[in-house]
Amino acid sequence: MHEKLRVHIEKIIPLSDEEFAFVLTHFISKKFKKHQFLIQEGEAVKYHYFVVSGLLKLAYTDDTEKQHIVSFAMEDWWESDFYAFYTQTEATMSLECLEDTQVLCLSLEDYKKLCDGLQKMERFFLEKANFGFLGSQRRIISWLTSNAKERYEQLLKQYPSLIQRVPKSLIAAYLGVSREALSRLSP
Repeated sequence: MHEKLRVHIEKIIPLSDEEFAFVLTHFISKKFKKHQFLIQEGEAVKYHYFVVSGLLKLAYTDDTEKQHIVSFAMEDWWESDFYAFYTQTEATMSLECLEDTQVLCLSLEDYKKLCDGLQKMERFFLEKANFGFLGSQRRIISWLTSNAKERYEQLLKQYPSLIQRVPKSLIAAYLGVSREALSRLSP
């Protein structure tokens, strides 16, 4: 499990064995069952999660109780209600397991200690944040300029394994279409 984190980090920065040992002291390992929540709306957000195995769904529920899928997170991805995590405010979204999931958890305090104690980790997290920002911009532009069929095709192309792991009703919610409309889009 820890080796997956090391491989992930070393895609961006090299680490000595001593540096990686230092990195590990800041993480807590946790396991969750399918349908368990890591974050629930209205609660404090204690951690930023690195997904070792499994699949998560980040969702926002509006005033009419309609659920909007913000993102999915599978192995080798980071996820949280980032606004609530970094501002230490209550969650506005929920993070739920779609499969049994194992994560490495990083608290805000440990995040700061890790970045202060090993400057190259600050660079790592900056790179991850930049790529997350770019992904968010791509998704917003897709929503503004693409129809449902085009968004579905982009999702298939970008994350083919996700389609096999996520129920069609959740894919539909992520794309902003009904389950029936998704069925018409699917090959």
